[in-house]
Amino acid sequence: MSEQFKRVLVKLSGEALAGKDNKILDGEMLSLVAEKLSRLAKSGVQVSVVIGAGNIWRGARQNGLTVDRVRGDHMGMLATVINSIAMQDYIIKTGVNARVMSAVQIQQFCEPYSQYKAIECLEKGEIVILSCGVGYPFFSTDTGMMLRAAELKCDAVLSAKNVDGVYDKDPAKHKDAKKFDTLTYSEMLSLGLKAIDQSAAAIGEENGIKTVLFPLSDPENIILAANGEKIGTLLYKEEK
Repeated sequence: MSEQFKRVLVKLSGEALAGKDNKILDGEMLSLVAEKLSRLAKSGVQVSVVIGAGNIWRGARQNGLTVDRVRGDHMGMLATVINSIAMQDYIIKTGVNARVMSAVQIQQFCEPYSQYKAIECLEKGEIVILSCGVGYPFFSTDTGMMLRAAELKCDAVLSAKNVDGVYDKDPAKHKDAKKFDTLTYSEMLSLGLKAIDQSAAAIGEENGIKTVLFPLSDPENIILAANGEKIGTLLYKEEK
């Protein structure tokens, strides 16, 4: 087995929590993912989590609605709180303590995000779920997750996707698409690939944070990615 990461940020898509039937939230999927996250925490890996909100709200233009970008982003942030509280409940049921921290103060529901408090909780073996992105509009989910990973001094971001890695072109449209097992952040940008956005890549490279992009079709992949197994695509900083 490869070397296990010691502290990770797991990025989950909201759509993944919707399950196969595209519900807003699927109990079976929540249970499966919570069990994997708890297993990691019990094994000694320090686990933080960021969850998207695509199962509830995606962007300022959805289902024919036209909402101002700022207010649309605010709606998306609030939707992440719903997903985060749901995941917290399922993790607690596994016997591991989990707490939700929000970049926006909603103290009746969860506590305000604090870098120092989050690290303290991680070191105690608690799972920390980070909601509301960075608290401001116009920041992508990628940038938000990488910023939090840098603040929390994570070894790696484990980003669960709907595809099994990074390709040189869209595999859904091109049968000859080539999958990359590894890529440096610089290579990804020079090839014009959009595995993560440029701001996120810059933060990852500057702070030496590895990013593993892998499919959540099997939640067990979370464990494999955290253990450093060859799964999906690994993005990393080129050593000079």
